Amino acid sequence: MMFIKLGVYVLQLKWRDKMQKKILYLVTALVIAIVLVSAIVVYTNPQITSDGKPITVVDDNGTEVTINSVPERIVSLAPGSTEILFAVGAGDQVVGVTDYCDYPPKLTEQIANGKTSSIGNYWMPSIEPIIALEPNLVIASGGGASDEVATKLRNLGYTVIVLNPQTVNNVLDNINLVGKASGHTKEAATLVDSLQKRIDAIENKIVGITDKPKIYVEVSDNPLMSVGPKSFISDLITLVGGVNIFADADVTTPTVSSEVVIGKNPDIIISTWASVDNFSKRAGWSSISAVANNKIYDVSKENIYQRPGPRFIDALEDLSKVLYPNIFA
Repeated sequence: MMFIKLGVYVLQLKWRDKMQKKILYLVTALVIAIVLVSAIVVYTNPQITSDGKPITVVDDNGTEVTINSVPERIVSLAPGSTEILFAVGAGDQVVGVTDYCDYPPKLTEQIANGKTSSIGNYWMPSIEPIIALEPNLVIASGGGASDEVATKLRNLGYTVIVLNPQTVNNVLDNINLVGKASGHTKEAATLVDSLQKRIDAIENKIVGITDKPKIYVEVSDNPLMSVGPKSFISDLITLVGGVNIFADADVTTPTVSSEVVIGKNPDIIISTWASVDNFSKRAGWSSISAVANNKIYDVSKENIYQRPGPRFIDALEDLSKVLYPNIFA
């Protein structure tokens, strides 16, 4: 009898040992499954902040925009915004741009390999190709048709940020905003710091200069059009100590006349559209100081003057050399 009881006891120990092992295996498998699921969730829905909380940003139209997670599919509706996205490290997240977006070279590579698509026209963007890309963030441009597109997309439930920079400081703010919204806050802050140092270097060199060159910027010849006070190019001119001859205009892009330009007699002419030879052939323009002294500069190829993006600093440094060649050799 005693041997029977001993045998039963041994069997019970073996059974309990097997059950414990099974439970251990089940628990281990469960832990692994939880870890894998968590990893998948984090990968497909990365946190926008370290504490996992959504963020709220205010765009240039004053609209509060809440972003719950890092956007993995971004559509940009302006060349300047596209350049900002790539500059802060969010280029891989860009799936859609306009036909006018052509920088940086990495963008053209992504378009060539099909990673990024064009949604069409910059001036009149269509909603359908934007929606087809299934974006979780759209960065629109302020003013006109773009504002209408932004409103329609928001009404459809899409997350939209509107950028409408008119000054260099606005661009710096936009870089920080885009960095925060795209999950690249630190990269954006580093970029802004670098740009600010280059701005400071220019301003330090022109301190004390009282002779301010008068500048005429031409953005179109039919009709003749220039830039007014609330324009990005005008702010660049002011920053480097120049005087925009149409800084007193009532609109951002005023239509002007030859007579008025001749009367204002600019020291320097900057063209964003035409070659320098065009101006000397115009009736009466030979009397203008800029034409007589061959101070005409074609900046149409670079697109750095027209685009309120991070390459504005190249335009600022270029303009500094034009205005003060002896200082910025």
